[in-house]
Amino acid sequence: MTIKADGVPKGFVPVMLTPFKDNGEIDYPELARLTELYLEAGAVGLFANCLSSEMFELNPDERVAVTKYVVDVAQGRVPVVSTGTFGGPLTEQADFIKRIYDTGVEAVILISGLLADQHESDAVFNENVHTLFGLTGNIPLGFYECPVPYKRLIQPKQLHEFVQTGRLVYHKDTSLDLNAVKAKIKAAGNHPFGLYDAYMVNAVESLKAGAAGVSCIQGNFFPELIVWLCNNYDNSQLTEEVAAVQQFLTENMDVMHNVYPVVSKYFLQKTGSSISTFTRRYVGEFTSAIKQDIDKLHEQYLVLKDKCGIAPSVNI
Repeated sequence: MTIKADGVPKGFVPVMLTPFKDNGEIDYPELARLTELYLEAGAVGLFANCLSSEMFELNPDERVAVTKYVVDVAQGRVPVVSTGTFGGPLTEQADFIKRIYDTGVEAVILISGLLADQHESDAVFNENVHTLFGLTGNIPLGFYECPVPYKRLIQPKQLHEFVQTGRLVYHKDTSLDLNAVKAKIKAAGNHPFGLYDAYMVNAVESLKAGAAGVSCIQGNFFPELIVWLCNNYDNSQLTEEVAAVQQFLTENMDVMHNVYPVVSKYFLQKTGSSISTFTRRYVGEFTSAIKQDIDKLHEQYLVLKDKCGIAPSVNI
């Protein structure tokens, strides 16, 4: 993933779901099957313990345990990254970064909205980041512009400064702005660093601009489709199919965000997964109308899959 250096293929890094039993406990056997599903689809890395994982609904020990479990299941086949900052004094955040890194992850991800308050300046944010760098040795780090507790976007000038330290190897971009993505890629230069775009509306153009890949919730519906797009975005013989995939993802953006991640777990059930739709975080009611929308999405996907010649993911 790297975490991208020259010669490493662009690819899909899923923001992993956390499967729960219907009583709310983490379902580790299902997490193993889900991890294999991502890998079977062709993911080049795994982002465990993220917002899609309901990381804020996990306690600290669960965050470490989930991360370690994914690392163990992956067995080095792909690199794993995981969130390591959850607010509080920087010394405490540094200590938890070390706990996450000790699980065997490739890099630990910093939540940009938890490194400075919303009213604080970029200068304060930058100072806090450099303080964390100093408190965490040589641990490789990354940023995630998570929308919770608020979305703090990192500017290209800031990214350039952090990449120059050699510590920053990963950035999950949620700016929804193609020009900003291009500017950040340019700011990073030739350092061993990868920007992964979360916004599938811009996926093809981001990949053409030099993004290392994509890291999106749509991969929790049909990971094999996102892998296919990463592999074929610039294939001149598949221009029509690539455009169809991009249009499908764009047109269904709202459907896939509605009461997410419940809807993605339901979609996975339709593909043969035994994952429960239980979530610890209340995201709204999963109504019959929303269910019908996902049923329709599944039907549309089957048609698109055939059009593109995409093999379905195999549930382990």
